[in-house]
Amino acid sequence: MVIRRVLAPRIDFAALRRELGLPEEFPAAARQEADAAAADPPRPGVDRTDVPFLTVDPAGSRDLDQAMHLSRRPGGGYRVRYAIADVAARVRPGGALDEETWRRGQTVYLPDGTVPLHPKSLSEGAASLLPDVDRPAVVWTIDLDADGATVAVELERALVRSRAQLDYAGVQAAADEGRLPEPIALLPELGVRLTERGLRRGAINLPLPEQEVEADGDGWRLVLRGPVPMEEHNAQISLLTGMAAADIMLAGRIGLLRTMPAPKPEAVERLRTAAAPLGVHWPEGASPGEVIAGLDPAQPRAAAFIDQAAELMRGAAYTAFDGELPQQPEHGGVAAAYAHVTAPLRRLADRYATEVCLALHEDRPVPDWARAALPRLPEVMATTDRAASAAARGAVELTEAVLLAERVGEVFDAAVLDVDAPPNGRSRPRPPGGTVALDDPPVRARCLGDLPLGERIRARLVSADPAGRAVLFERA
Repeated sequence: MVIRRVLAPRIDFAALRRELGLPEEFPAAARQEADAAAADPPRPGVDRTDVPFLTVDPAGSRDLDQAMHLSRRPGGGYRVRYAIADVAARVRPGGALDEETWRRGQTVYLPDGTVPLHPKSLSEGAASLLPDVDRPAVVWTIDLDADGATVAVELERALVRSRAQLDYAGVQAAADEGRLPEPIALLPELGVRLTERGLRRGAINLPLPEQEVEADGDGWRLVLRGPVPMEEHNAQISLLTGMAAADIMLAGRIGLLRTMPAPKPEAVERLRTAAAPLGVHWPEGASPGEVIAGLDPAQPRAAAFIDQAAELMRGAAYTAFDGELPQQPEHGGVAAAYAHVTAPLRRLADRYATEVCLALHEDRPVPDWARAALPRLPEVMATTDRAASAAARGAVELTEAVLLAERVGEVFDAAVLDVDAPPNGRSRPRPPGGTVALDDPPVRARCLGDLPLGERIRARLVSADPAGRAVLFERA
């Protein structure tokens, strides 16, 4: 894991909230419905509080969607129990809270606080799978063989109780020391199995570190954080569940998938052409995902190659269907059909996809309120996806500009991640340049000049404009 921090002065993110039109307080009627649902929790007929579930999330999280329990099956293989917060049991279809969640679409995360999908009395309280309290949940039980292939899926509403709230850093430290708690002791072993199966299917994961902004006293820290192995293993359980959900919906001919076209052959060929100049070995017959999995993203040339590989991951969308199956049901990054069902506290779509799966699994009609919502969800999720991405990107860009505002003219060490494509005669010519990643502070920005892809350079800061959230460098 790579973590680098640089302190920035106090920053006001309010202008970014206003620019993106992010909602503020919940309407009174929506809050009242949420408070009433929190005070009167549903009581499922099935009790699974004897299963010692655990949650694993970023440190400090309160909106806990998922809890996990892993065990071995008699005779070999694995049993995955994955409890997901039962949000549909808390939100009345057609009510004021339901209407407001459609306006919001998903939780938006900003450094100075979230813009939640649901009021915090639910999302961080009565519906969250917090430790040592009983919670209604949708429990997925997925049986796997010794190689990690799914052999059986069960789905039910049940009462659960998480035993502990863990975070990624602590879980990784425990894994490194061989002292993982029993409910997730199998996660490293199973995570590797599932990752290997994904690579054999053609799955692609881009392990680039992410820039984040964290509060630090009276200021903010710009952080470059790479995923730890246990975080990747944990993500495999969510992917496993999403693929099981997609299979149920496709078999039932109704549902909502998360789709993305498979990488185009010409895009794969361009990436293969870029490999040799960057010193990346591409074995005969290896898929892009297998090549990427063998790289260290902390190395400049590997990071540049992975940045180029992002071109393979285009066109993600939500695809609703009812009766006629979609022409393209798969997600190219997963290399399988896949659905979002594991984060209903944070994503509107998950509530409806889960309800469809429950109905199909129980061999009963899909509720009218869920069926009628399916065609509307892709547009709502696309719109709010853009807002959430713009918020995350805007917060980082603002912090970068504030952090560097007093350092114009200084020269920094940087790695070249991307270089502009040659002009094609139709686009307006612009000065040559590309994207660089600074070593310290962990800034990623545009840089002018003739840049050697995947190499280290010295870059001079030309401008840093907090009002425009823009930073520009030139090759020194």
